[in-house]
Amino acid sequence: MFRCCILRVPAVPRSSNTPFLVAPQLRNAIKQPSYGTCRFSTLMSKQCRSLRQSTQLSSLQFLRRTGTSSVNSTVKQGLADGLSDRARKAVGWWLFGCAGMCFGAVALGGVTRLTESGLSMVDWKLFGRPPPRSSAEWEEEFNKYKAFPEYQYHVAEKGEMSLGEFKFIWLMEYTHRMWGRTIGVVFLLPAIFFWSKGWITKPMKPRIGIYGGLLLFQGLLGWYMVKSGLKEKKDPNWIPRVSQYRLASHLGSAFILYSLFLWGSLSHLLTPQMVSGAIPGLRKLQGLAHANLALIFLTAMSGAFVAGLDAGLVYNSWPKMADKWIPDDILAQSPKWKNIFENATTVQFNHRHLGELTATSITLFWLMSRKVPLPPRARLAMNALFGMAMIQVSLGITTLLTYVPTHLAATHQSGSLVLLSIGIWLMQELKRLPK
Repeated sequence: MFRCCILRVPAVPRSSNTPFLVAPQLRNAIKQPSYGTCRFSTLMSKQCRSLRQSTQLSSLQFLRRTGTSSVNSTVKQGLADGLSDRARKAVGWWLFGCAGMCFGAVALGGVTRLTESGLSMVDWKLFGRPPPRSSAEWEEEFNKYKAFPEYQYHVAEKGEMSLGEFKFIWLMEYTHRMWGRTIGVVFLLPAIFFWSKGWITKPMKPRIGIYGGLLLFQGLLGWYMVKSGLKEKKDPNWIPRVSQYRLASHLGSAFILYSLFLWGSLSHLLTPQMVSGAIPGLRKLQGLAHANLALIFLTAMSGAFVAGLDAGLVYNSWPKMADKWIPDDILAQSPKWKNIFENATTVQFNHRHLGELTATSITLFWLMSRKVPLPPRARLAMNALFGMAMIQVSLGITTLLTYVPTHLAATHQSGSLVLLSIGIWLMQELKRLPK
């Protein structure tokens, strides 16, 4: 009677948050097989050895097919640890929906500003109010608007405004405000439900509070911004518009809130990728991903100052500003530091070169990544970042050369948020890879 090896593979526990990484269990089973008795008198020891070798070979072929190796270990989901698949996906898609709503608010806010609609509603109520229904209510609303500087400036520059024109800009601003309040409802009600179900993990609980606080702050900041355009200034060259400082703060707060929602969403929805081992040069790529994300955000904020000062209309040529690389009036104001934020020429100059710097940095980052063996999803995110950076630069130049048409300017602003989104996605993918 002969003894042959029989491979006993232990059961692999499978949680909702953990990928099916079985290499360590199979490896241990292969190294330490148990032995059973072959009850066939004709079975020879050579056949037993062949059985053991073929079993080992099949196991190794399985590991190769699944993309795992002996260096793999369980990769945590971070904010979603311990959740079932159903809970993880439900929370993830809810946060993704909140991020999408924030994206819509930024895009809508850009169009509202470009159509000069932002100052048409001269009051603010926390929970909103229904729009005017009758002709008399519309006339009453129009008369409120007529008492403020923007209407008087419009009459002086463009002539009388009709009630129909006023209705358009009022409804634009009203839609933007109500969209923001809708985000609050879309966030709050599911948050209460998921919390009661125990689907909000411990690391996520403080984030839920941050999301809610930022939403409330964003609404208050929006009204604080609008108020800055309702007060008349004594400067004879003053044009009624909101403070560029408050506009940049309002946009920056929206970008931060959107980024937090998107990060939380991807933390729940993305699963770790199978890799064959530690990836050389990954730490450097992660650091550069952070640096490029900071550049994208900084460039977008400089764009808020361009919007606030209508600086896109002062030098409509590229690559030079008129016929010079550095225009003469770049430091026209005193003290000098004010030019960075209040001189339209300087603001456009800074935004141009920050955009070019960001595009160059992303290009070098992409070229460097070509030497690193990234898995498919991370490679796709890297290529998307590079492609979107080129699109965004092209949009910016085209918007400038065509004297800032509304559709192009709105697309360019939204493009900055798309670029930021891809940068966040890439950081999520790189974060999940073994160093």
